Amino acid sequence: MNIVLLGAPGSGKGTQAMIVGERIGIPAISTGNILRDAIKNGTETGKKAKSYIDAGQLVPDETVINALKERMAEPDCKNGYILDGFPRNITQAEVLDKMGVKIDNAISFELGDDVIERRMTGRRVCSGCGASYHIEHNTPKVEGTCDKCGGGLSQRSDDAPETVRERLSVFHEVTEPIKGYYEKMGILKIVVVQEGVEATSKLVFDILGLK
Repeated sequence: MNIVLLGAPGSGKGTQAMIVGERIGIPAISTGNILRDAIKNGTETGKKAKSYIDAGQLVPDETVINALKERMAEPDCKNGYILDGFPRNITQAEVLDKMGVKIDNAISFELGDDVIERRMTGRRVCSGCGASYHIEHNTPKVEGTCDKCGGGLSQRSDDAPETVRERLSVFHEVTEPIKGYYEKMGILKIVVVQEGVEATSKLVFDILGLK
């Protein structure tokens, strides 16, 4: 099963990608994490991406697509995967089609901008595995420590208020139109984000026919 998760930054799609991926047994692929790893490791791709991410802008298609192709070719993707953060525009969606990738479900997470701004200031991300937490809604068992790998949790620089507002503006202008693209294909599903993570997960499981 190949799944695309859509939604504004801070809508919770990253958390749901990991939950659903573990439930089905397929990897959750976050292009954001792939690029942040490249930045952390000081690769050429990372250097190109850093200035865009820090400014809240989208990384150029060519850079993102090359990184994604490398990840999708790894053995753990043979039975499917969940794409979190890709595609981010119509061109990228068309590239997936040209690559022969069949998307079974495109799930869009809906949440108001005002709620997203409040949420993102409390988000904490693992420096090791990229798992996402929140100081109110999805707390780790030990404060500041990732439940999955024991890595340290911190706030990302692109979660700063002014950057969040810029990212939301870019999302509405560039990424949101993808919903129409997948709606025409008959695979778009809408999930209204709930207060709790588990309640939102249940809606996703229902869509995917999971009990």
